Amino acid sequence: MARSRTSVRNQIRTLRFHHGEMTQQQLADQIGVTRQTVNAIEGGKYSPSLEVAFRISHVFDKPLEEVFQFAGASG
Repeated sequence: MARSRTSVRNQIRTLRFHHGEMTQQQLADQIGVTRQTVNAIEGGKYSPSLEVAFRISHVFDKPLEEVFQFAGASG
């Protein structure tokens, strides 16, 4: 069975761009995960743990809700 996208949306790609065009690898290094994990979170294929979500928001000096938004059920 194919895995669907999460209900959590994020602004990571935009924030990386506005943060000196930070690469996924640079963000991964700062938050202690792999680049592939950052890619999956950014692409909405994976929801981060609460700890990783806080680490990401800390890197960009943004409140958690500015980085991640819950989309809710659409059905």
